[in-house]
Amino acid sequence: MCSHQPSCPSADTHAPHVVAGHPEQGWSLLCDGTIAFDDTGELLPDGRVVAPHRAPGEQLAAAA
Repeated sequence: MCSHQPSCPSADTHAPHVVAGHPEQGWSLLCDGTIAFDDTGELLPDGRVVAPHRAPGEQLAAAA
């Protein structure tokens, strides 16, 4: 699907470029066919799902 020369790395890396961004809906289509969601989850071109990788609540900074 990627038409870059040289082509982008496989979906297992985080280097592909955004070809269609929909921030109002919370997702972007990458040139390798991956759909990347704002919550850090991904849907890979082969149908595999990458679960969101969030920090545990105690590691998040709180505003005072």
